[in-house]
Amino acid sequence: MTSPSAQRPVTDSPLPIARRWTLASDLALIEPVVDSIVALCVTAGFSARQCNLNVPVAITEAMANAMLRGNRNELSRQVEVSVDLDIERLCVDVTDEGVGFDLSSLQQGPDEADWFEREDGRGVFLMRTLMDRVESVGPDAESGHRIRLILRRT
Repeated sequence: MTSPSAQRPVTDSPLPIARRWTLASDLALIEPVVDSIVALCVTAGFSARQCNLNVPVAITEAMANAMLRGNRNELSRQVEVSVDLDIERLCVDVTDEGVGFDLSSLQQGPDEADWFEREDGRGVFLMRTLMDRVESVGPDAESGHRIRLILRRT
């Protein structure tokens, strides 16, 4: 099992902050990374709602999807989480070793009859609801598939 390893900030000043973690595809490794990102957001002055709901739920969903779907729950595959935080916004990239998916094809919502029974789409719905922007990048031969979450400070 690979333990999360955080890099030092790019700069010595409080903001901007950049961090990066590389993890095995082990769901138990999600919580410490999410807790670290939430702590950074608290320090940067993000609202209580953003720190207690938006950030932890959306990032947990992105990381779990990367591990379970992108990396097919294979512990030997890695997930990289990169955070860039400044006075205006949080940007989180979650990269897996998978082939990716078409983010625009996932448009399901709770108003659809089979939404609660489906095994896909709810995580993306939550990310879109809780973040200002959700983007899909990749896949590419060198870095895999990346999803980007952006949240502006309120």
